[in-house]
Amino acid sequence: MKRIILLGSTGSIGVNTLDVAAKFPDRFKVVALAAGRNGDRLEEQIRLFRPRMAALMNEEAAAKLRDRCRGLDVAIVSGMEGMNQVATHPEGDLVVAAIVGAAGLVPTLSAIRAGKPIALANKETMVMAGQLVTEEAKCRRVTIFPVDSEHSAIFQSMEGHRRENIRKLILTASGGPLLKTPLSGMRRVTPKRALKHPNWKMGAKITIDSATLMNKGLEVIEARWLFDIPPSRIEVLIHPQSVIHSMVEYVDGSVIAQLGIPDMRGPLSYALSYPDRLALELPPLDLSEIGRLTFHLPDKKRFPCLDYAYEAIQAGGILPTVLNAANEEAVGAFLSERIGFLDIGRVIRKTMDASHPREPKTLEDILEADASARRQAKKIMAEVV
Repeated sequence: MKRIILLGSTGSIGVNTLDVAAKFPDRFKVVALAAGRNGDRLEEQIRLFRPRMAALMNEEAAAKLRDRCRGLDVAIVSGMEGMNQVATHPEGDLVVAAIVGAAGLVPTLSAIRAGKPIALANKETMVMAGQLVTEEAKCRRVTIFPVDSEHSAIFQSMEGHRRENIRKLILTASGGPLLKTPLSGMRRVTPKRALKHPNWKMGAKITIDSATLMNKGLEVIEARWLFDIPPSRIEVLIHPQSVIHSMVEYVDGSVIAQLGIPDMRGPLSYALSYPDRLALELPPLDLSEIGRLTFHLPDKKRFPCLDYAYEAIQAGGILPTVLNAANEEAVGAFLSERIGFLDIGRVIRKTMDASHPREPKTLEDILEADASARRQAKKIMAEVV
């Protein structure tokens, strides 16, 4: 029986994680849950899975949840302190880190420092603090299992092979909901349209990141740290069918790929059960029905955010943190219709240009850089956009 701590339980990854856990009650026990402010959904999860502890970031929502869950054997905590209490719960065997955005960094790092293995779905943790996180994981002998479908595919394609024989990693991208939209028409794209992903069912933020291709840029940075491969050897290909989730090319020319239907329960179940595989009741991949698998290079004029991510990881220092912070602020503004779709990339570019290069040495340095970049992005949106 593996005891699961789930950070981000009310989001799409969290819901899928609980779906897998519910189907295998003899293998998994959920001992702690954490969410942002969705107390209603968290209450449902508490009543169904009976965890020992649950946390909401919002204290007011947590107070209401305590009142509604009176009589249940669950401790309900709040704020970042509560998130860290959940992340380090002594009964947990594996932490699923699925909090969206920068908010996931601190509790994920707390779990690592507590010696907990991590199933990582929060790519921003590696984008903001990849070096710090990987060094802490190495020091504590903590294994990080990738959950993103692309990184899970690379992880699976590397199994049984020597890292020194890798020539490059190939991350595939669907191209998102705007792949065929003319560049001239992208300035009129609404949030509703940008949220219609053709293949995947994901949360709002990651779907917009898919539309700008920033999601792939963040994944390049995450892959650099997860697999210790320089960004110059990480390539991105547009693959609209979302069947090949990523590939590894070896020095002898062999390319090993992982294929599957676009359903996050596949990579999630692999991270939860590694090295075993679970018999999921998912539709099989029917290649004869799909017929063709196509690939092409990203159009840099349409997707400038991808280049910004490569620039950030190549420069290093605080720039990946700045990139991520500016992107989160810009995406939030777009979703609330305060800026246009093409303004997302402009805000990121201007925020990066305004940053001062420096090397973060501590978690506090990274959090300060994140806060500073957010202030700068908001200033840019107020004055320029």
